[in-house]
Amino acid sequence: MGEFVRHHGVEQEKGRHAGHGVAQGVDIEEVALHDADASRELRFRRVADERTGALLSELDETAAAISSGGQKPKGRLRISAPLHFSQTAMGRIAAGFALKYPEVRLEVTSEDRSVDMIEEGYDLVIRVNPDPDESLVGRAFLRDRLVVVASPDLPRPTGDHAAPGVMRGAGDRQTWQVNTEGGRSTIRIEPVLTLATLIMVRDAVRAGVGAGRLPISLVSHDLADGTLVNWGDIDGPEIALWTLYPSRRLLSARVSAFLDFLKQAFPNGTADELAAYIGR
Repeated sequence: MGEFVRHHGVEQEKGRHAGHGVAQGVDIEEVALHDADASRELRFRRVADERTGALLSELDETAAAISSGGQKPKGRLRISAPLHFSQTAMGRIAAGFALKYPEVRLEVTSEDRSVDMIEEGYDLVIRVNPDPDESLVGRAFLRDRLVVVASPDLPRPTGDHAAPGVMRGAGDRQTWQVNTEGGRSTIRIEPVLTLATLIMVRDAVRAGVGAGRLPISLVSHDLADGTLVNWGDIDGPEIALWTLYPSRRLLSARVSAFLDFLKQAFPNGTADELAAYIGR
């Protein structure tokens, strides 16, 4: 038998018998499993180091703010925002914030999926009607509502007749319950287009191909000038946009400054304010 050495808990034979490509005494599956465990351990340590570094940075910021009586926001601020809000308002918000706080490096990603703020390194997320999560805290800063709109040239259906509809995504409903001055009613829809974004839906509805369900903030100007007509408010919960951040993380000067900036942009958090902001 050759001389053995212990390496990461696995015994390997230093000498090899002639004609054999694998050292005797080595369990290949055991080595593979051990290497996989070692790789996972390294990844875990790297994530832990990143989290520890972020926490220490926040502690340093807080200590500096306390000792100086305040702190000027600086450093990286990473935000995840929903697609529609990003397309209509986030560009101007980000630019205004960057001009006011030049020492903050703002990074914004646009996505509607749920994100793991800690694992993916986000300081703040903006979401529409988020599910309750004990690990997050936040507040609703904007409220909107859905309406059914159509071109004035498209007749509103009566009885069991269906109206052509422009749908957002394959899962959109084909009967829409609406509230009007005359009461609650049902609008039957025959889908003619399925599109990916609300802006695409609005543009198709403007062109007269069918009716669509859209936020009032996105179509208020079209309703005011007669480009579109309102068939009723969707019967359902309002749309609420929330800012969220981890409950166990200290509120940094960067995040606090951004929350204040949103409050200044939308002081009352109404759909009319959002419509005026994106319509400028």
